[in-house]
Amino acid sequence: MDRLNRIGPPLLVLAAIVAIWWAVVVQTESVIFPTPLQVVTGTMELVDDGTLWEHIGASLGRVATGFLIALVCAVPLGLWMGRVDAAYRTLNPVFQILRPISPIAWIPIAILWFGVGDMSPIFLIFLASVFPMIVQTAAGVHTIEGRYLRAAENFGVSRAKLFRQVIVPAVLPEILTGMRIGLGVAWLVVVAAEMIALRSGLGYLIMDSRNAGNRYDLVVAAMIIIGLIGLGIDALMRRLEGLKGVRWRYGR
Repeated sequence: MDRLNRIGPPLLVLAAIVAIWWAVVVQTESVIFPTPLQVVTGTMELVDDGTLWEHIGASLGRVATGFLIALVCAVPLGLWMGRVDAAYRTLNPVFQILRPISPIAWIPIAILWFGVGDMSPIFLIFLASVFPMIVQTAAGVHTIEGRYLRAAENFGVSRAKLFRQVIVPAVLPEILTGMRIGLGVAWLVVVAAEMIALRSGLGYLIMDSRNAGNRYDLVVAAMIIIGLIGLGIDALMRRLEGLKGVRWRYGR
């Protein structure tokens, strides 16, 4: 019953949106904008010829690559900045300047540096992901209560063990929050980059469908698929944030 109460209202809203969409298209007798049935039919065309899975796989692969590179760089750097005041004072202003710049603004530079292959969107995804994770990780270290660190130092805990058993577990919720933010932005960026520079992926599918005979049924289908995948990614990150091992710090 509780599950029904959670999913019932969103499903009703979605059903109402689809009904209104269908009614408006029929009422206006639009010959370009598709009905929901035409979108479903167009999606099945992509499924049948296999191109849908190719585009989804291409987009997810680029996001995964850029995001993992950003994660490997951001977490150690954020931990270091959080522990070393001089590093924080030196680097934080630089990152705070770069962070508000939209990754989409870097598209011309990415194409200039890396061409129109996979490296351009991977670079943009890296930029979209790395700054939120650095800032969130460093902020998480700063919120650790000093008594935990002093107690570890009084017991002669080594620096490596302090990071591994005290700092990292304490900062893990903030790291996951930064990952969730960065991954959400990365998913937006890869679609924009694929619209301009590549010949595969969901962003390319949107532009190609628009240019190849005004196939707006495929355009809308790709938009809906992008939204559903983004919803799934966010739900997965929420599940990770809710794990007991992650939230131990707030369990008291």
